[in-house]
Amino acid sequence: MSFGTPLGVLDLVPIPSGATAPDALRNSLDLARRAERLGYTRYWFAEHHLNPGVAGSSPAVLLALTAAATSTIRLGSGAVQLGHRTALSTVEEFGLVDALHPGRLDLGLGRSGGRPPAEPAAPPPTATPVVDGRARNGLLIPPRFSFASLLGSPRLALQRRLLHLPGAEPQEYAEQLDDLLALLAGTYRSAEGVEAHAVPGEGADLQVWILGSSGGPSAREAGARGLRFAANYHVSPATVLEAVDGYRAAFRPSDVLDKPYVSVSADVVVAEDDATARHLAAGYGLWVRSIRTAEGAIAYPAPEEARAQPWSDQDRALVRDRVDTRFVGSPARVADRLEQLQDATGADELLITTITHDHAARVRSYELLAREWRRRSG
Repeated sequence: MSFGTPLGVLDLVPIPSGATAPDALRNSLDLARRAERLGYTRYWFAEHHLNPGVAGSSPAVLLALTAAATSTIRLGSGAVQLGHRTALSTVEEFGLVDALHPGRLDLGLGRSGGRPPAEPAAPPPTATPVVDGRARNGLLIPPRFSFASLLGSPRLALQRRLLHLPGAEPQEYAEQLDDLLALLAGTYRSAEGVEAHAVPGEGADLQVWILGSSGGPSAREAGARGLRFAANYHVSPATVLEAVDGYRAAFRPSDVLDKPYVSVSADVVVAEDDATARHLAAGYGLWVRSIRTAEGAIAYPAPEEARAQPWSDQDRALVRDRVDTRFVGSPARVADRLEQLQDATGADELLITTITHDHAARVRSYELLAREWRRRSG
């Protein structure tokens, strides 16, 4: 374990039950300012659409707002969904923010964009063995979650229709990445030899990251281009090892990196003691259930609301992998689990995402973790 491993923040801009989207945005701006003072390295915003309980629909807009409220912390997207965007629009948006806040932005890119998730292929061989659901150091690697029940979801089909112009189809991912990198570098040429220059955007001092949940195209494309890679233990704990192994196997040195560089995310709730942390985390299962039934993320429930909801065995099975791999407890307990995650994945950074109904408890969770992490690093 590297005790100097930096910690970052991943923020979905969650809306607590009884609150509004403006409340959630104010909470996120407050948390970003506090995360900067606490020493967190990065603050990333996810992109989600048509979710009643999530206000983070446009990372670029959120970055612009947050950049004006902070001064040193790196700000990024985790991730811009390229499936319904063009390379040019992405470079121009981030170039605009970089023009006034140069050298602080991370452009995190994802492949999704409104289409239902596909069933995963058979997992590729990994360099990290998993025995009886555990990595070599004991990290829980649960069975894969099947998205089969979501493939015909009318809500996801509607989301895709609303995100895309009529008749539009996403550009092939590798080609889109090449276009984006060329626009940033100022080397773009069309097949006919016509130049294009994004202003602002060309020459922007951005760190480009690829986000991925498996060892598939995202991991391979990130490695082949020598880019930074972010893997999702909090979203897809079953495939985190194959994701980082696939990226490292595909890695080729570039002008940006001479060796692989990996960030891994984790869902975390920290409180002064384990019992308080478990109480604060009570709404998580219900929230995940709303996502995995294609209902869309509900407003994040208070612990009392969550405990009042009926649960079936089917419900528990639906969310078990996410609930079991959330790190909940005292600062020491959670830090131990994060060390285990870092050791199993070889992560260069860890990205912490914390959601609680009460904003003060969410801030406190990040404070307690930062204090414990500094203690161990010192």
